[in-house]
Amino acid sequence: MPAPPSARVLAARRAVGERIRAARDYANLTQEKLGEACGLDRQTINRIEQGHASPRLDNLIRIADALGVPLADLVR
Repeated sequence: MPAPPSARVLAARRAVGERIRAARDYANLTQEKLGEACGLDRQTINRIEQGHASPRLDNLIRIADALGVPLADLVR
């Protein structure tokens, strides 16, 4: 079983989630609408925004595209 993520990794996950949530709010989208736009379910969007899930790069790219923001803005 892999080791649990470090505090630094968890903090980075939360920061990315907060940036996604801020961009989603700015775009006036619900979690459900964002999920539909990028092919993920609402629960997955919620887990990512809360920092409980570590999104794959493919999903981060799809989220950035659906939000109309550069990927770098989400992961800076």
